[in-house]
Amino acid sequence: MVRRLSERERIEILIMIGYGDRARTQLEVCRLFNNKYPNREPITQSTVIKIEQKFLGVGHARDRPRTGRPPVQEDVKLNVLLELQENPNLPTRQVAANNGIVQSSVLKYLKLYKWHPYKVVLVQELNEDDPDRRLQFCETMLQRLIDDDGFLRNIVFSDEATVYLDGTINRQNCRYRSPENPHWKMETRSQFPQKVNVWAGIPHKNAPVPPGLAYTCSADPFKALVITDSSSTVNSESKKKTR
Repeated sequence: MVRRLSERERIEILIMIGYGDRARTQLEVCRLFNNKYPNREPITQSTVIKIEQKFLGVGHARDRPRTGRPPVQEDVKLNVLLELQENPNLPTRQVAANNGIVQSSVLKYLKLYKWHPYKVVLVQELNEDDPDRRLQFCETMLQRLIDDDGFLRNIVFSDEATVYLDGTINRQNCRYRSPENPHWKMETRSQFPQKVNVWAGIPHKNAPVPPGLAYTCSADPFKALVITDSSSTVNSESKKKTR
């Protein structure tokens, strides 16, 4: 890439051109300048002509004011980072509007300072008595395994997926912008109005057909589902196996 001539170099070329009967030709100016600066990209006669015409037209050798969007000042970059430091969940479009710049500039500064958009991790909401119930469950399971080696073969492992209808947070639309991973988490509820549950259970070596729940599943319907539907499915699979 050819290095641009500085203002000082352009003034020096004008001095080399001279005036009146002491004026040099463009070719002579090129040779004189290139011999004086052998380590830089040599100039051509067209360069000398443009510098001379510009001086005669505007009376100076400075660069013309550049068109387009002006460069963003350092204090604006700092304001962008401070704003996201105080509220990491702000959309970049809003940050750009608050600072009078375009969104692409905000994204460029975040990349420059190695800020990354992190997704929220949805974790199960825990009640106050849940830790004690977990401990009690583990102790009970360990004791049953001690008493019966085949206990696990009689267990149906189940889980349910919930489709919310009330606008619960969408992980794809939420970002936490920070130079370091904040391990952002948000509690969610597994039992909440306006939702549809889909349940599936997997017994030992056999998978029953998962029933769909088209209603809000409270404790009693879920218990009936596990005991009635799952038990009948498991029993039918066991009968098929023994035939």
